[in-house]
Amino acid sequence: PRDRYHHGDLRRALLDEALRTIQQDGVGALTLRSIGLRLGVSRTALYRHFRDKRALLSAVATEGFRLLTERLLDAWKVGGVRGFNAMGVAYIRFAMPNPSHNRVMFGGFMDEGPRDEDLTRESTAAFQALVEAIVALQKEGAVRKDDSLRLAQFIWAAVHGVSMLIIDGQLAHQRAQIDDVIQFAVERISTGVARPARQNDR
Repeated sequence: PRDRYHHGDLRRALLDEALRTIQQDGVGALTLRSIGLRLGVSRTALYRHFRDKRALLSAVATEGFRLLTERLLDAWKVGGVRGFNAMGVAYIRFAMPNPSHNRVMFGGFMDEGPRDEDLTRESTAAFQALVEAIVALQKEGAVRKDDSLRLAQFIWAAVHGVSMLIIDGQLAHQRAQIDDVIQFAVERISTGVARPARQNDR
């Protein structure tokens, strides 16, 4: 009913409906008009919250990065290599039940034009959480002394690749062993960036 949105929850309803549409039909099928029709609200009501499709997608991506950052920071609380591995698992475990968020966050839909300040802040925070964990481990002597930014980019690419294979159904035949796949990937990433016992300090 229309009056259910008169109490301030229309924005949330729009985001939820956008996520459902993306999951079912893809980002290309998303329009403000179709969302409004499904919810039974007017264009005027829609535009009070989102001026266009880009603004709606920006809100979806911003929420996704905020939630991802929370998961990463929570995983890192234990610190050390254990916390670092937990961050890798947390990244993949976030993507699995949130494919719509993930596709908007990394699908290139926000590359054209200036980015919303909230989106820039939240996406930067997610990456920075990983960089800071790497720097902490380098200080402990647990991670090789490569450039921390490059290491973060490599690690992000690796866990993101696993995430996309899973949510795209490319590992469907291994569904029963998906936990093993995740653990194997995270452990090998950790091994790959670990500082060799006699690494020269370059």
